Amino acid sequence: MTSPIIITGVGKRIGYALAKHFLAQGQQVIGTYRSHYASIDELNALGATLYPCDFYDDTQVQSLIDALAKQPQIRAIIHNASDWLADPVLTKDEPLKRASFAPSDVLQRMMQVHVSVPYQLNLALEAQLRAGAEGEIGASDVIHITDYVAEKGSAKHIAYAASKAALHNMTLSFAAKFAPEVKVNSIAPAMILFNQDDDEAYRQRTLTKAILPKEAGNQEIIALVEYLLTSRYVTGRSHNVDGGRHLR
Repeated sequence: MTSPIIITGVGKRIGYALAKHFLAQGQQVIGTYRSHYASIDELNALGATLYPCDFYDDTQVQSLIDALAKQPQIRAIIHNASDWLADPVLTKDEPLKRASFAPSDVLQRMMQVHVSVPYQLNLALEAQLRAGAEGEIGASDVIHITDYVAEKGSAKHIAYAASKAALHNMTLSFAAKFAPEVKVNSIAPAMILFNQDDDEAYRQRTLTKAILPKEAGNQEIIALVEYLLTSRYVTGRSHNVDGGRHLR
């Protein structure tokens, strides 16, 4: 039995695609999810070990850590779980609008799911990650899924962008701390996959933001993850998947 790959947020999109990809290779996959979709039943049937966990609930997070710490070895952790809350501000000249969360709550929630939980998991599972360093590569992996706005910022999602920037900064710190047995990198995607209910006008506006005006698809992320897992000499780096948006 291979050492497991842990993927947080496997219910949909990138996390779901990664889990299916590795399961098809015969890789042991441990996944977490917050909401139960039909995809969870599918992954369970394919052999994944799945843990329901609301990352906003500290008790559930600790229970998850306790369960994962029982693994003797871990091949990789892919921190994919994410949330996307808009700041409760319309523009810089307008007052706060009515929102589900106060500004401080929005920031706290974004930092909790994108920074605090990955930080806790990395520290708690350091020994298992070091033990998972084996084979020709001689290293295991941590991959943080950040966002291209970590470098650019965002006028409407300031807290989200800041939390993703913090997650990238942790990539640097953990890469230095865990070397040489564990490689730590981040992937910073822009728009990868449209939602089914995205209208044509939105799709066209989004595509024009990149100099490669196309929908990337999950395969772009899968291929990059595979590259990072098989690399012998790449750590502490952020890998943008954004269609060249920075050149617009």
